[in-house]
Amino acid sequence: MIKNNASSTVPNKLKGASVMSRREEIKSRTSRVAIGALLTAMATVLMYLEVPLPFMPVFLKYDFSEIPVLIGAFAFGPLTAIVIELLKNLILLTKSSTLGIGQLANFVAGVAFAGSAGLMFRYMKSRKGAIISMLFGTLVLSVTTPLMNYFVFLELYAHFMGLTTDKIVGMTQSVNRLVTDKTSLIIFAFVPFNLFKGLTISLITSGIYLPVFKAIHGKNCK
Repeated sequence: MIKNNASSTVPNKLKGASVMSRREEIKSRTSRVAIGALLTAMATVLMYLEVPLPFMPVFLKYDFSEIPVLIGAFAFGPLTAIVIELLKNLILLTKSSTLGIGQLANFVAGVAFAGSAGLMFRYMKSRKGAIISMLFGTLVLSVTTPLMNYFVFLELYAHFMGLTTDKIVGMTQSVNRLVTDKTSLIIFAFVPFNLFKGLTISLITSGIYLPVFKAIHGKNCK
C-alpha cells in the first residue's frame, strides 16, 4: 500500500507542474497582449506629433512613432512589431488625407526598420546586439523605402492625388535645390530623410530600452 501511494504521487506532481506551466503561459500571453496594446496606443499618438524637416518635401514628416514599434520588436520579436505597425496605420487610416497611400508607405517603412532590427536582435540579444540591430534596421530602411517610393508610392501618390511626378519634384525643389528630377528626389530627399529618422530613433531607443527591457522581462539586458 505504501508503495502504491508513493508511485501515485509522481503523476500528481507532473500534473501539477503541467497546470502551473499552462498558467504561466497564459499569464505570459496576456502580458504580451497588454503590452502590445499599450505600445500600439503610444505609436498611434506619436504618429500625430509629426514635424516637417528642413530641405524635405511637405509630404515627408518626421515622427517618433517607430520607438514603441522598435521596443515591441526587441521585447517580443519582429512579428509583434509588424502587428503594432499594422494596427497603428489601420487606426490612422480613418483620418488619412492621402487615400491610405501615406499609411501604406509608413507601414512598409516601419516593417523594414523595426522588423529587420527585431529579426537581427533575436540572434544577438545583448546591448551590443541591440545597437547592431538598429543600425542594420536603419540600413534596410534607407535602402528599401527609397526604392519603394521610386517604383511604387510616388506614382500612386501622383495618380490618386491628381498630381504628376514632375509636380512633386517641383514641390521639393522649392526647398531643396539639389532635387531636379525623380532620381535626385530619391537621392537627396528620401535617402537622407530615412537615414536621419533611423539613426535618431535608434539613438533615442537605445537610451530608454534597457529600463523598459527590465520592466518587461524582470531582468537586465546583457
